[in-house]
Amino acid sequence: MPDIILDTSPGLRKGDLDPNPFTQFGKWFEEALKADLILPNSMALATATSSGIPSVRMVLLKGFDERGFVFYTNYESPKSHDLEENPYAALLFYWASLDRQIRITGPVKRVSREESETYFKTRPLDSRLGAWASHQSTVIPNRDVLESRMKVLVEEYKDKEIPLPNWGGYRLAPDSFEFWRSRPSRLHDRLRYRMHGSTWIIERLAP
Repeated sequence: MPDIILDTSPGLRKGDLDPNPFTQFGKWFEEALKADLILPNSMALATATSSGIPSVRMVLLKGFDERGFVFYTNYESPKSHDLEENPYAALLFYWASLDRQIRITGPVKRVSREESETYFKTRPLDSRLGAWASHQSTVIPNRDVLESRMKVLVEEYKDKEIPLPNWGGYRLAPDSFEFWRSRPSRLHDRLRYRMHGSTWIIERLAP
């Protein structure tokens, strides 16, 4: 029988975590940013239709505070249709080189139009035009269609402000967080925050 690898490191303990999960997320996110990872703000977004058909894709976190986690998309996209039917979703951050992942669940609402407009104006020119050129997830005959639309839009909005299309943000307001850290022999650390009344409680979960 091969020797069992015993892990003597302290691992992730309740006492290591901030009582506030948003603060704890901020600490880990800042460490991910400093680790020079590729797209540390990328996250899997899982949604489902009203009949329970699931769907998942990668999106980018564009901001977070104690109100929730914000991402942007076309409001005619499949993810938007899911969220309008079933406004509850899950997020997953996975930073393999740091042996960490964070799962977050909660209800989702659109951000205000003003917030979407403010962010839209910060996007690069080609991204703003691309939001108009691409009717996200619809079938197109070929790539030439997209490129032709872009050429028309470049001329149409030359020296003009590009208005906000049917596009904008959503904010997921967490009702649970799970912080995971890899350990040997698959005895990983999993610590979950869940709301109990008006207080976050921290629980250890079996791996």
